Amino acid sequence: MKRELTQWYSPALGKDMPVAIYGDYGFALLLIPTAAADYLEYERFQMMDVLAPWIDAGKVKVFSINSINNESWLNNEMLPEHKAIRHNQFNQYVFEEVIPFIKSKTSQETPIITCGASFGALHSMNLFLKRPDLINGVIAMSGVYDLHDYTKGYSDDQTYMNSPMSYMPNLTDPWYLDHIRRSNHIHILTGSGSYEDPDASRAFAGVLYNKGINYELDIWGADMNHDWPTWRKMLPYYIDSRF
Repeated sequence: MKRELTQWYSPALGKDMPVAIYGDYGFALLLIPTAAADYLEYERFQMMDVLAPWIDAGKVKVFSINSINNESWLNNEMLPEHKAIRHNQFNQYVFEEVIPFIKSKTSQETPIITCGASFGALHSMNLFLKRPDLINGVIAMSGVYDLHDYTKGYSDDQTYMNSPMSYMPNLTDPWYLDHIRRSNHIHILTGSGSYEDPDASRAFAGVLYNKGINYELDIWGADMNHDWPTWRKMLPYYIDSRF
């Protein structure tokens, strides 16, 4: 499997941001880390090993980026309003830097699918819903789609606008809804085992249903816990069967 590590200075974030790239061809899978993790997290937890057959076959090309959750939602020394500002800079980094980079490494026509587990599922979903003109779909695993679960009770306009469970029920803009509805790849996956919250996935799927948005809700069994063995089973299955 071809593996490349690169980085650049991000104007949006004011720091160097590394990216790991796996493979040569296929649709682009943009991986968002869990919680406080980094761009090599998926590799460390053997996700690249289980995806290798599809990467080597040219079905998917994977791009894995850093999170900045330690500089935003998980930073207990930062004022809550500043956390939202920092997170918006992360969104800007993805939209204005990462997406063009992916296009430069693939093509203008290559579909881009965001993907993440746990906190990364929320971010992956949020990125897709905010820019469905740039991102073609999402695979969200074991997510909770209300950002306020992470804000320790703080709420303002920016936390609202980054919380899919908050803004999607009130979304009426036809431009956004039309673009979101065009996607055939809104996959909401969860287990039912320890530390999973399938009701959160059900609730968000209900929001999409009420907006006339096609989605796939897939709730796995009680043996599927909120942990890497679950995600190592889910993601290869979806790459193989849905793309």
